[in-house]
Amino acid sequence: MNSAMKKITSFTIDHIRLIPGLYVSRKDFAGETPVTTFDIRMTSPNDEPVMNTAEVHTIEHLAATFLRNDPDYQDKVLYFGPMGCRTGFYLLLVGDYESRDILPLIKEMFSFIASFEGDVPGACAKDCGNYLDMNLPMARYLASKYLSEVLESITDDRLVYPK
Repeated sequence: MNSAMKKITSFTIDHIRLIPGLYVSRKDFAGETPVTTFDIRMTSPNDEPVMNTAEVHTIEHLAATFLRNDPDYQDKVLYFGPMGCRTGFYLLLVGDYESRDILPLIKEMFSFIASFEGDVPGACAKDCGNYLDMNLPMARYLASKYLSEVLESITDDRLVYPK
């Protein structure tokens, strides 16, 4: 790495102590408009197996569809997508938020994914560049696991990054 380059924020988090949770990753400004980035951490980094691309891809399609149709947040969603390490997802919202502010939204989203039946939105050759790489049963399992083990009885240590 070029010695003049600063370490990006997400690389300053202690991934050894990080557990599944819902964290504010960072807050930025687009002009005078605040943007909050959330770390939706579904697996324990470097401790549990990472999610496979098929279920990550399925969760991405379902969550993005859910969020962009939510009456309260649809106009605030800038981005929802997977982390390269496949341990979770990033959600970028217009506004200044804390993790607890969006907990009801995230619970509802993962409940939607856990109980989803039918064709995954956008899972066809016309709509997606890799539509065959989907695994709805595993996406449902992971969403249900995250909902029951993390979101439904979330504690403060799963809402604020470890120091």
